[in-house]
Amino acid sequence: MTVKSQQDLIGLMRIGRVVGLTLQELKAAVHPGMTTAELDALCEAILARSGATPSPRKVYKFPGAACISLNDEAAHGIPGKRVIQDGDLVKIDLTAELGGYMADACVTVPMPGVSAEKKRLVDCAEKALKRAIGAAKAGQPLNAIGRAVEDEVRRHKGLNVVHQLNGHGVGRTIHEEPSVPNIYLKRFRQPLRNGMVLAVEPHITLGAGDIFQADDGWTLKTDDGAAVANFEHTIVVTEGEALLVTA
Repeated sequence: MTVKSQQDLIGLMRIGRVVGLTLQELKAAVHPGMTTAELDALCEAILARSGATPSPRKVYKFPGAACISLNDEAAHGIPGKRVIQDGDLVKIDLTAELGGYMADACVTVPMPGVSAEKKRLVDCAEKALKRAIGAAKAGQPLNAIGRAVEDEVRRHKGLNVVHQLNGHGVGRTIHEEPSVPNIYLKRFRQPLRNGMVLAVEPHITLGAGDIFQADDGWTLKTDDGAAVANFEHTIVVTEGEALLVTA
């Protein structure tokens, strides 16, 4: 969507705050020994307190409130009986709706005992998101975002972008135009516009970056079993620094 009124901005920031605070609570609560279903139930309860609803279930009939993906699961992990272990990377990707507006964000939470390589991966993914958001300015080409992600990842030897996963427009539904690749693609040179609402979400891996869909029909996993880290914010493009909706 594009923010066209003060009402749009207020509605978007309202749900953005709910999503951001929910992820903060989940990040503080997740621990080894907890199942992903238990973490998801907590997510649902926190959203309910705010009157918000999980968007993936509403839009796509996803079987959970949040996508909870571990280690080599790049995205769309289904909450269930799987027990979170020491050393896991837990990705919590949450899109929620309130008052007709949606916001989308993700955090990667390293569990105690995580390896140095996984810590390096998480650091890279966080920095890649920061660089990507910094590149999102009105008048700049859309592919400046992917270039920024790639430039950051090249600074971290052996890490790669999961190139099949993109960011996207968001605001009135989960996935809107435009697609926002996390690599530089020449054809994505349309200018970013003031007020555009984007979900920026680089996925970074210790492996080659290729993925496949698991038999459950939802979970996306790396071909080589390498771990993935992902951070995401919903932003509003401006002529200066982007407005962080889900901070």
